[in-house]
Amino acid sequence: MVKVYALFAAVGFIGVAIVVFGGALADNLGRAERDPQRAIGESGRLSLGAVLGFGIGGLAAEFSPLDLSWQIALLLALVGSGLGVSWVRYAGTTLRG
Repeated sequence: MVKVYALFAAVGFIGVAIVVFGGALADNLGRAERDPQRAIGESGRLSLGAVLGFGIGGLAAEFSPLDLSWQIALLLALVGSGLGVSWVRYAGTTLRG
């Protein structure tokens, strides 16, 4: 399962990097219509948060010194996914200014 969590974390990190750097580039070039955040929309941002949260939560559970079973690690990965979605919702409503 570690490979699955690592794949989700890598895809999530790459997605976040594309959104952040693509948004900065679009802003610097004056092309707000090419902003990746606008292109993927709210559901895309929520999905990206879920993917990244699942990967990070799963990796954290698998490499825990508590020697957790894979079922508990999967449960913690799902909790991480939910926390990723809730963080994206919080950041989207509160931190926009």
